[in-house]
Amino acid sequence: MALTHNVWAFVFGIMGNIISFVVFLAPVPTFVRICKKKSTEGFQSLPYVSALFSAMLWIYYAMQKDGSGFLLITINAVGLVIETIYIVLFVTYANKKTRISTLKVLGVLNFLGFAAIVLVCELLTKGSTREKVLGGICVGFSVSVFAAPLSIMRVVVRTRSVEFMPFSLSLFLTISAVTWLFYGLAIKDFYVAVSLFIQNSQLFYFVPIISKHKGQQNII
Repeated sequence: MALTHNVWAFVFGIMGNIISFVVFLAPVPTFVRICKKKSTEGFQSLPYVSALFSAMLWIYYAMQKDGSGFLLITINAVGLVIETIYIVLFVTYANKKTRISTLKVLGVLNFLGFAAIVLVCELLTKGSTREKVLGGICVGFSVSVFAAPLSIMRVVVRTRSVEFMPFSLSLFLTISAVTWLFYGLAIKDFYVAVSLFIQNSQLFYFVPIISKHKGQQNII
């Protein structure tokens, strides 16, 4: 039975890595456009800053799992590099106000916030307790990330276009959510199963938008 669980964990872990890699590459056309126009236009930096923080958080969490979190480390290490590149490009081409705002959020969340989490966990927790504390933080952050696209939805409503929230990306995120859910169940990790499912389940945002803007050419 243990061997079966390990096989399924490996299968879903590899699938999760592949799908998540595709998701990480999804904004490439957006940044090609940004580089060509030398402007971030109506795009938001929050998804990339939060994705970077998520990758950092999951790498730290996976390091507490004595080798069983290897597949979490691999994809999030790749994601960390990719999201860093996105943020550098965004800051480069953003206007002054947006650039300062992005750097402030980056500093507070990704540097001070992450440093505070590591400091508290290293000084005040150990072993399984540290894993539970980090798992709880991951769940809490996943809930906040699930709410983050609301800012993008404001753009969708204002422009009457889902250009800034492509259906294809939302679909891949949802597939990723289901895959990581099964991976978490296979390794019997409640935090991985729930957190990554919530964090990636963005197709739910798209359903009402499709209904509202059905038939418009800008829907992808």
